[in-house]
Amino acid sequence: MSLLLRNAIYIDWKNHSFTEADILVGDGHNGKIKLFYPGEADEPDADILDCFGKYVTKAFANGHHHVYSTLSKGMPPPVIPPKNFHEKLQHVWWQLDKSLDREMIEASALFTAMECAKNGVTFVIDHHASPFAVESSLETLAKAFDKVGVSHLLCYEISDRDGEKVTSAGLEETDSYLKNNQGLVGLHASFTISDKTLKSAVSLAEKHHSGIHIHVAEDRIDQRDSIEKYGYRVVNRLQIFGVTDLPKSILVHCIHLNDEERNIMKNAESWIVVNMESNLNNNVGQFSSARLGDNIMLGTDGMHSDMLRAAKATYFGCLRIDKATPAKLYERFRNIHNYTYQNGINGDGENNLVVLDYPTPTDFNSENFTVHFIYGIESKHVQHVISDGKLIVKDKKLTQANEGEILEFSREMGEKLWKNLK
Repeated sequence: MSLLLRNAIYIDWKNHSFTEADILVGDGHNGKIKLFYPGEADEPDADILDCFGKYVTKAFANGHHHVYSTLSKGMPPPVIPPKNFHEKLQHVWWQLDKSLDREMIEASALFTAMECAKNGVTFVIDHHASPFAVESSLETLAKAFDKVGVSHLLCYEISDRDGEKVTSAGLEETDSYLKNNQGLVGLHASFTISDKTLKSAVSLAEKHHSGIHIHVAEDRIDQRDSIEKYGYRVVNRLQIFGVTDLPKSILVHCIHLNDEERNIMKNAESWIVVNMESNLNNNVGQFSSARLGDNIMLGTDGMHSDMLRAAKATYFGCLRIDKATPAKLYERFRNIHNYTYQNGINGDGENNLVVLDYPTPTDFNSENFTVHFIYGIESKHVQHVISDGKLIVKDKKLTQANEGEILEFSREMGEKLWKNLK
């Protein structure tokens, strides 16, 4: 059944135009919307949502998330305090992901999907890891996201760090999932991936007409390892194996790149995702877009599920280096839609909308929209959220899943995880 948004102010995400309209929202993956003059839409069978005084625009999307980190919030510190980024991986994140089981994965996904939806995020690209619970992990994530109503593009983080058996399990899980679902082929990072595994991953991506989703030069260890083992810098190595030739490929972070690597990325088919808050948290360096081209989008790297917060952090974090304008930052914030559209990915259609209750104290129009986007609009202004034409959040509450049950389940699984980490 169609949904009719009456008396709305529609903001076109591409040209920022403001239009007073009734909006007829089609149902299903990649459904369309149709604008009518207020009061002229004649759809007697449509569900009606009054949006008087509210702003309606395209919903948000996350270019790089880590569902598996959800239950880490507030957890006890590691037994061995990490001195650098590599040790943080070893003593925190690689201990956590090895402790996950199927129930914990489900709880993590349900909570993440809930947080995404309530923050206006209706499409998520996730990079998952659970080395001792690999089988059916992607299907578990997908079912949880579907339950809440959030669309997704998932992958399993294949790595050689836990031995050949786990590497094989990751390749098999990826192959099995991609036979029936859209998704990507996930790799951890160059310094935990052998040539054999990299070749197998690219072959899988080509087989399923997919792409590679991998962390790139997040820390200098990635470059040191690649040069010492293979004689190439990371981006050069990925180019040799064909990763950058795949238009669905996503290279995350891309901090420690030289001029040659930047030139490769500028001319590549692949995409880059910036994760400003994670970079600051891990003290790995600061992203610069210099000579990288336009295929740049934003993510949260598992820090949280609030893309408006991520956009603001990226803008202020990049001011000194990139000197990006609000308009340029907004372009990168919305670039994920160009990624999905260009690659024929489902779930991020026109009928993914957010209704904002934004009582601005100043004039709000197409000329100053991007400035309001940076300095005014926050997730607290998200009132209703529509995904694939369905109302999944109404008056800040989920409509398709029980928030209380999700919270209770996640807290139970969080306690279980923390016990496993002791």
